[in-house]
Amino acid sequence: MAPTRKARDGLLARVNFPLYAVEMLTSRHVLVAGGGGSSKTGVANGFEIYEIYHNGTHFCAEEVVRHETGANVVMNCAIRNESRRSYLLAGQESHCQMYFVNPRIITGNEDDATTVDKTPRAATERINENGVRKRGSNATHSGVEDLRNGISPNNKKKKEDLNANLKRIRFDIKAADSVQTDFLTEEPLQRVVRISPDGRLMATGGTDGHLRVWTFPQMVQTEDFNAHTKEIDDIDFSPDSKFIVTISKDAQCFIWDIHNSKQLHKLNWDTPEGAKYLFKRCRYGTIEAQSDKYRLFTITNPLGKVGKQRGFLQQWDSTLGKLRVAIAIDESLASLAVRDDGRFVAIGTMFSGSVSIYIAFSLQRVLHIPNAHSMFVTGLEFLPITNAEGPPISCDAEAAVLSISVDNKVCIHSLQHRHTIPAWVAVLIIIAMLFGVFILCSYLGI
Repeated sequence: MAPTRKARDGLLARVNFPLYAVEMLTSRHVLVAGGGGSSKTGVANGFEIYEIYHNGTHFCAEEVVRHETGANVVMNCAIRNESRRSYLLAGQESHCQMYFVNPRIITGNEDDATTVDKTPRAATERINENGVRKRGSNATHSGVEDLRNGISPNNKKKKEDLNANLKRIRFDIKAADSVQTDFLTEEPLQRVVRISPDGRLMATGGTDGHLRVWTFPQMVQTEDFNAHTKEIDDIDFSPDSKFIVTISKDAQCFIWDIHNSKQLHKLNWDTPEGAKYLFKRCRYGTIEAQSDKYRLFTITNPLGKVGKQRGFLQQWDSTLGKLRVAIAIDESLASLAVRDDGRFVAIGTMFSGSVSIYIAFSLQRVLHIPNAHSMFVTGLEFLPITNAEGPPISCDAEAAVLSISVDNKVCIHSLQHRHTIPAWVAVLIIIAMLFGVFILCSYLGI
């Protein structure tokens, strides 16, 4: 078990609305979304994009653009990057709203205020002790480039000269099509949306229990599975885009064959003392260096148990529908993420707001951050290392995961490289020890 560690990274950014969804937009830009709902509470709805960088000691973030969605809270989202634009699918009540997110290069001192939606906020800029940069609508210099080019804040002349040639990425956001994805009679709500890895399909699930498959990006419905008797909590595509896993509040987890339009497996396991457990989240992950093979991960929580809760992190053989490994966690679980190379898994807890990272193949815990948030963790996302949209962020961490919560915070937690010795050094040490034991025994006449 990994030792409890005081967070070296912690708070990355703070927004003024509760957060429910997090997705990487590029290899270094993250989008977080949420809101206060349709009631007139004064809490905004929408999403924000941050650029993440490492300043040599810790991760920092700069706000790039903010987009408000009026009365519609964004409860879930999915992102697909193409060569010249990104597609953002945002769950807003019973509908799925598509946005075009177009990158734009800003050069020199060009005013980039047009890339930021005009929303009421302070026109000042400040950096707190955690490196969180808050930009006002008049801010034109990011500060990220200073760190990358080794410019001291006191070297004003050099800074001004270089600023004329700086190139920065900004994003223009435009609303596109919207389709209804949930048809419950009372209070329909899209709970989850996913885009297939090959970019040809999207899938949605909501309160009516139906799994719906659509063409992407046209958003034309092709399949409608009457999958569950209660609302769907989560879905995910397999890395080869052939299968979809769904979980629901009816305590069922199914794997569906998309092309044959049929149920492939129902996941079952022997619960502790025969208690009833509900699947909470599901994610596929590739097996390192084997892109054609993959694992399925789920988290489960006990239903209606009074007293101390005990959730489980599970790894499945999705081909056979059999449980491989399961570990107990002394708390109910809220969120799950798998890194893009399939090497690490992260979980977030329900009550303590803690975050942990595990090795995917063995489910050995290698990092634990207690009380990362003051409330339950609503979303997790690893910084990617295989993203085709650009190189990964240079840092001294073996892995780093972003976490969000309804406490309005975006946090980051990094796993430092574990120091190991080469195999040949270990062999030499063993030989030296055996030789030393032999000499000692000879000296003692044994």
